[in-house]
Amino acid sequence: MNGNGVEEAEQRRLLLAAVRRTDLPLEQLWLRYFGLGGAADLVEVEGYLGGLMPLPPGQRDILAQAVNERLDELTWRPRVPYSRPLPEVYPQQGPLAALVDLLDGARGAAPERLPTLVAHAGLALGVDATLYLVDYEQAVLAPVRSSDGPAGAPLGVDSTLPGRAFRDVRVIPTDAEGEPRLWVPVLDGEERLGVLDARVHDPDRLDDRSLQEQLRWVAALIGHLVTTTTRFGDGLDLVRRHHPRAPAAELVWSLLPPLTAATGGFSLAGLVEPPYAVGSDAFDYALSERTVRLAIFDGMGHALAAGLLTAAAVSAYRSARRDGQGLFGQARVLDDTLEGQFAGKAFVTGVLAEVDLCTGRLRYLSAGHPEPLLMRGGRVVKTLTEGRRSPFGVGDAELTVAEEQLQPGYWLVLHTDGLTEARDTSGRAFGRERLIDLLEREAAAVHPPPETVRRVARAVLEHQHGVLQDDATVLLARWDADRRPQATSSARAS
Repeated sequence: MNGNGVEEAEQRRLLLAAVRRTDLPLEQLWLRYFGLGGAADLVEVEGYLGGLMPLPPGQRDILAQAVNERLDELTWRPRVPYSRPLPEVYPQQGPLAALVDLLDGARGAAPERLPTLVAHAGLALGVDATLYLVDYEQAVLAPVRSSDGPAGAPLGVDSTLPGRAFRDVRVIPTDAEGEPRLWVPVLDGEERLGVLDARVHDPDRLDDRSLQEQLRWVAALIGHLVTTTTRFGDGLDLVRRHHPRAPAAELVWSLLPPLTAATGGFSLAGLVEPPYAVGSDAFDYALSERTVRLAIFDGMGHALAAGLLTAAAVSAYRSARRDGQGLFGQARVLDDTLEGQFAGKAFVTGVLAEVDLCTGRLRYLSAGHPEPLLMRGGRVVKTLTEGRRSPFGVGDAELTVAEEQLQPGYWLVLHTDGLTEARDTSGRAFGRERLIDLLEREAAAVHPPPETVRRVARAVLEHQHGVLQDDATVLLARWDADRRPQATSSARAS
């Protein structure tokens, strides 16, 4: 417990009173003191308590701690003071208190407890805090309320200030309707999960850069807790849903990695549509300090049968990749797995790729899949037409791995045919040219990969008036050579 420094005589007096309260025999008191690291022997401790000899301040404090621990066991409020002020073990206010409240409160807590923990963390910073999570369509931000809290209205991602905070990943201050508040993006790493509504009450605090930065720290921990608690409970997941999810969609979503990630100047984002009925599309990736590996898949058929096929492909790809195999080995494992399980009667199209972050070298192969696109300077500069082979799981395909040299600012775009072949009510396909035009317009607006992906998905959905006839998936990656890791001398030599 905290205490102000006191004189030795006063500390001894209070210590003797506390010892009498604990009813500890001298031998037991000394054993507790010794167990905490006390250096004085039993006779010296007895002499100090009797006022016959002194103890150094540090040894007196260890003895006081031994007594205080016994007092904690007896739940007696008075405590023996220490010879010097001690730092707080549990901060009462400020950013550290907010983070400690979240960490300690989350231990053993169900997901439904998170809004209460968020509110308590906000109080440590002098704000009233409410968490909003983005839905799986990334169209609205839904409030996360405690079981006894009032229900709030969802907020549009494209039409509101909190939506702008989510889209641009930046803090948005506002004094609308006389309620000063800060909208803070909630991320888990790089993945956008929602926003934090921090009502600051005082307009002068809106421009407090220190407060904004502290709320970013708190929002980052909240984002991490959203992800971890969703792994063992459905409470937060249900907030983000508007419809039941089909079994095939549950299977695919359980396999997907985080929708956004970044490392070494390489950032990527992906999205699958429709979120409640996707069955045949999926993507995967693995990021390391020097290499990024990407894959996108589209299984034959629809519904659960297609989901099982795609799940087998993702699992085979991960198995080979984590076993250290390159593109050739990954493709062979995919072929063998699918042929062995489906006897050549089912196939999966896809693209496998890897990028060397030291050199910018891209290696890829495309198995019956739409060609990847390369963008630079806001324009699509190349369609990657090489490295072609038949779909995975169909006979003995000839393996050819193509190479491309990425340059500073290049974007790599992978997508499934459900994107370009999406048709409106008149039968017009969304088409490759429309996709290219959309990508170039979004790049000109300097949107980061996750926002560009979201806008592409929204555009395809609007083209089909909100109802997709097939799965549509996009995986977009941006490589910034100015932030690439340094190559080793052997790598430079080769």
